[in-house]
Amino acid sequence: MIIATFPDAMRVNRIFLFLIVLTGFFHCEVSAQTSPTDGKQVNVKHADVLKGDKSHGYQRLVGNVVFEHQGTIMTCDSAHFFLEQDSLNAFGHVHISQGDTVNIWGDRLNYNGNTRQAQLLKNVRMTDKDMTLTTDAINYDMNAKVASYSSGGKIISKANTLTSQIGAYSTEAKMLTFKKNVVLLNPEYVMNCDTLRYMPVPKVAYFIGPTTIKANANKNFIYCENGFYDTFNDVCQFQKNAYILTQDQELRGDSIWYNRRTGLGKAMQNVQIIDTAQKMTITGDLAIHNENTDVSTVTGHALYIQAFSKDSLFLHADTLKAVTIADTTKRNEDDTAFKKQAPKRNVFAYRNVRIYKPDMQGKCDSLFWASSDSIMQMFGDPVLWSGGSQLTSETIFIHTSHGEISQLDMQNSAFIVSKEDSGQFNQIKGKKMTGYFKNNELNRIYVEGNAQTLYYAKDDSTLIGINRADCTRILIGVEDDEVKTIMFYDSPEATLYPPGDLSPKEALLKDFHWRGDEQPKTVDDLFLR
Repeated sequence: MIIATFPDAMRVNRIFLFLIVLTGFFHCEVSAQTSPTDGKQVNVKHADVLKGDKSHGYQRLVGNVVFEHQGTIMTCDSAHFFLEQDSLNAFGHVHISQGDTVNIWGDRLNYNGNTRQAQLLKNVRMTDKDMTLTTDAINYDMNAKVASYSSGGKIISKANTLTSQIGAYSTEAKMLTFKKNVVLLNPEYVMNCDTLRYMPVPKVAYFIGPTTIKANANKNFIYCENGFYDTFNDVCQFQKNAYILTQDQELRGDSIWYNRRTGLGKAMQNVQIIDTAQKMTITGDLAIHNENTDVSTVTGHALYIQAFSKDSLFLHADTLKAVTIADTTKRNEDDTAFKKQAPKRNVFAYRNVRIYKPDMQGKCDSLFWASSDSIMQMFGDPVLWSGGSQLTSETIFIHTSHGEISQLDMQNSAFIVSKEDSGQFNQIKGKKMTGYFKNNELNRIYVEGNAQTLYYAKDDSTLIGINRADCTRILIGVEDDEVKTIMFYDSPEATLYPPGDLSPKEALLKDFHWRGDEQPKTVDDLFLR
């Protein structure tokens, strides 16, 4: 399993440097025409020409106009200064500077000193260190300590560009908010969201509403409707309909969490991992992926689904683990065919393993499945049911080829039992058995070492006797889940007992154990204890 790596360029603290602290933006000390009062009035520092216009209630200042307000300097080509209202309108090459870092330019400025509202209009450009904002208009409410724009804005910071229809900055809450058609462009990815909020302290960005992040270099794609990115600790979380798409895989969960520093990722609740290249799906309550070791673990209702050509195999266990195996074969870097190959993975299942396939079911304590050789190994009292037969041994190996089961190896104490309608059991026993499949159905069984059989011989539906045979090897032909032929090798000893001659105990081979009540009949039965 691969959990997409959050792009290194997603260091939001460098992107959202729109920390234009406009506090105290246009407060003044005194006007040029009045004596100093309490420091709340506008102070005209310079103008080439000063004209009074009583009919309009303002003074007109022309040429190199400079206003000062509590440390903030405002310059322009001309201005209308409303002395009684303690307000001004500035025109042409408006420039506002605050300290050594913040600079704002525009064509027009409207400021009301009484209501403490400021508006900069047309060709607005704001800079703060390595950040530049351009927009048509900015409003600043000094009472609420919020600067905002609603006609669209663009922020450029180094290689990052952010655009949004609405933007706001609360100097008191230290919160940056961007809304409506928010787009973040970076050489490595593109981010689109409805609402983006950033808190400089503690350097955390929140995305609210439908959010997408698409990598430029590959097909990696992230979607969520709620989430955050802690830029200080390099931790991110995606919630609400969250999913991550890579070239061959899809990860879904109610919540997806990732720590970039440790390379540890988690998906929680309603987890679904889909590998299209290997036609594999894993579901569960919790998935943990270690990026450094490329090991994934799924717990809580864990279910592995492997699609074959005609049906699917369902595997449940308390814990599922997938380990990616590195290919150490030396190849040319231009080997396109090799690059397109899906990574090889080994799947481990631990405790209470159960398998369901329409034509085969199974149970064991632990299981190992190597994608490199397509062999599933069952350990810990394994049992398989195929058609009407029960198969047991110390270990069972299931071979798959081209999406179908091709061979079955049963090592040590191999035993096959099939139940007759009358409640009697046909039995085959040996040290080792190999089952061969044709068209995904059991076709032949080869028994080696102390081979024994006990089966009920019938003429049509009439029982004619019980055949008991012992030999070194047996070859059994199977058709439609029924034994059709039996061939004995190396001095077989066989006896046909008349019906009723064998006691119930004698009709069972040694180590016989019928486990039909453990057989999962549906996918839901996999989760039953």
